[in-house]
Amino acid sequence: MKAAVVTQAGAAPVYADFADPVAAPGFAVVEMEASALSHVTRGRASGAHYSSTGVFPFVAGVDGVGRRADGSRVYFFAPEPPFGGLAARVPVAEAQCVALPEALDARTAAAIAIPGMSSWAALTERARFKAGETVLVNGATGASGFLAVQIAKHLGAAKVIATGRHAATLAALEAAGADVAISLDQDAASLAEALEKPLRDGVDVVLDYLWGPSAQTLLTTAAQTLPEAYALRFVQIGSIGGAQIQLPGAVLRASAIALLGSGIGSVPMPRLLNAVREVLHAAVPAKLHIETRAVPLADIAEHWNAGDSRARTVFTMA
Repeated sequence: MKAAVVTQAGAAPVYADFADPVAAPGFAVVEMEASALSHVTRGRASGAHYSSTGVFPFVAGVDGVGRRADGSRVYFFAPEPPFGGLAARVPVAEAQCVALPEALDARTAAAIAIPGMSSWAALTERARFKAGETVLVNGATGASGFLAVQIAKHLGAAKVIATGRHAATLAALEAAGADVAISLDQDAASLAEALEKPLRDGVDVVLDYLWGPSAQTLLTTAAQTLPEAYALRFVQIGSIGGAQIQLPGAVLRASAIALLGSGIGSVPMPRLLNAVREVLHAAVPAKLHIETRAVPLADIAEHWNAGDSRARTVFTMA
């Protein structure tokens, strides 16, 4: 079969032949229809992601959408190594297949699953979010953050504050449900000043997709500005803004900020899959929207490193 094959760490996948998977008890062989390019997929191919195995060759891709042998439509996650989601046929444990709503098309389902799960699981599993609370999404102009604004509103957030750098997307976030939009395209002192009022009013949950300087400014400003003993839950999800920050210990001593992380390993797999299920079933009634770019899998070499974080590349077998 044809697949996106990774032969060594750091190398882009090549569209090549790979062994056909064989059905085994407890597993389904899914005919892939759509599979999105994600930070996790790129990270595993480069060997940089913490879940990388270092075993080559393998097929890239951690998830996708397709049909089982009986014709049923499913979203699948974590195919059996060395297979991956970017292939014509994918072996996946039945427990890691989620039935798709009929009204949801394959391209949208593939695009929305992981970024939607990231905020849904962070809110419901890690932050224990309650309707009526205020949510700040740090890095809301990327695909995942943009979707997080919509999901927070869908789950009942009274107010959603969005931060980001892309001016046009930041403006569009208001139509997507953001009550306040703050540009990150300013120095640390100006950003801290812009954050002071919303923080003084009280922020219950931060969904952080960036880490790095913006997260450091956000945390230090929150410690100085939040009402006394206000229990902010800061959930770290992504680190495209930087892998590390320098956080003074006084930030935690002088506030009731709780630092949490959300991702593979911090939430049990069945609960992550439940979050995906909830997102996929909410997508149509909640009108969850994400920009997508459909690309034939055969063209993966051209599109592996190209990309706009505001549009999600979805590879298809068509």
